[in-house]
Amino acid sequence: MVTEDPARPGGAPTLELDRVVKSFGPVVALRSGSLTLRPHSIHALIGENGAGKSTLVKIMAGLYRRDAGDFRFHGESVDFSSTAQSKDAGIAVIYQEPTLFPDLSITENIFMGRQPTGRFGRIDRQAMRAEVEQIFARLGVRLDPDRITEGLSIADQQIIEIAKAISLDASVLIMDEPTAALSGVEVERLFAVARSLRDEGRAIMFISHRFDEVFALCDTVTVMRDGAYISTHPIEDTSVDELVRQMVGRDVTELFPKKETAVGEELLAVEGLTSPGSFHDISFRVRAGEIVALAGLVGAGRSEVVRAVFGVDAYASGSVTMSGTRIPAGKPTAAMAAGLALVPEDRRKQGLVIESTVGSNTAMAMWRKIAAFGFLTTGMEHRAARPWDAKLEVKSHALDTVVGTLSGGNQQKVVLAKWLATNPRVLIVDEPTRGIDVGTKAAVHALLSELAGQGLGIIMISSELPEVLGMADRVLVMHEGRITAELDRAEATSENIMHAATHATEPTA
Repeated sequence: MVTEDPARPGGAPTLELDRVVKSFGPVVALRSGSLTLRPHSIHALIGENGAGKSTLVKIMAGLYRRDAGDFRFHGESVDFSSTAQSKDAGIAVIYQEPTLFPDLSITENIFMGRQPTGRFGRIDRQAMRAEVEQIFARLGVRLDPDRITEGLSIADQQIIEIAKAISLDASVLIMDEPTAALSGVEVERLFAVARSLRDEGRAIMFISHRFDEVFALCDTVTVMRDGAYISTHPIEDTSVDELVRQMVGRDVTELFPKKETAVGEELLAVEGLTSPGSFHDISFRVRAGEIVALAGLVGAGRSEVVRAVFGVDAYASGSVTMSGTRIPAGKPTAAMAAGLALVPEDRRKQGLVIESTVGSNTAMAMWRKIAAFGFLTTGMEHRAARPWDAKLEVKSHALDTVVGTLSGGNQQKVVLAKWLATNPRVLIVDEPTRGIDVGTKAAVHALLSELAGQGLGIIMISSELPEVLGMADRVLVMHEGRITAELDRAEATSENIMHAATHATEPTA
């Protein structure tokens, strides 16, 4: 572990975890977790899914109690037995998807359960509102304290959680994958807020799979692997390659292992697809053996298009055909029968039944094929699921493991296994590697390349330009609900894609 020097910039540690251990029955989630957070510092915590990051955070948040090791806060040993104790001590966690009361105002959410009172014990709403205005002014954000939170963007909800932490005078803020659902502008605003909190003297912990964000925002980075502490570095003294090696325990030589494949027959034809307010006159083809990427900025209409193609959403005009057979609009079962499969963007809400098991989730999309006289047993599910979960190397102890207990990367593998088990001819994957670690990303990319080599047609939506450039045979770029460019692999550059995505008046040379 790095040698700690209280005299170094940032001062004495605010929070220290040293060789922390946590087990759940026979499963060891943390073998040796160590972390030091200092004031005036933004500290990145990185590692593959399943490295122990979430368990470490939950110990700090009071959700779990450690089995062994030391936990010190402001120099004193602590052992939080509830989230309330952690919050009262001054630790706040900002999750990727905040949980606010939608029917209450921003101010009411910030002060929920601790409203100040005035004369006769009445809630002092004026004082609450004044404090919220002051906090927003310090953060440099413009939000109406009286606005109801329902309908607010994820970015604004995160700002509200940060404001709540400031009102509680939290000295440690933990941001767990806060940018996964944010646009570029929203990310920049969040970073500005994080820097202002650092400058006030708070200790910030930032968890992210995006190395560009880690290097742009953070002062220090700690790496974990397989439930154990690996290293800590000042950000200027390390590199992406070095961090990847430490995260996965090996060199990831090919993050985008795209293989050249023979392009075959036309499988999918989309003609003039239109849904007023979402997209207009969308036409494209997908052939066997090719990966077609849909690129564009957030809100361009990419997810809406593939949901309509698969039949989840209806459309006003146009047609979708598979091998010459038209698929009726709004009929996912017809799309599945024709050989289409859709891995949705939000795996937890749209792709999985989180409370159900790995086996049940994997077999879910093909239950009609494997059920006997309408009945489906656990044994039937396991026989159908086992080959696909083995192929994708889902890290679970058994097929009866509850999916909600798996890491994000393994949940994504279960979603892929579920749809691949239907033996599709065209696979649609919406943000296939969002929120998963670099090792699992490489595995997903290798799988997509292998599937294309076997003759599947693949439609890939991705907001990450390196992924689009590294994996796509053709790129369809969308802007405000329309396709503004179709680029083959040789033409597809970051400049050309961004030109089409922003619908600039002049092409980029």
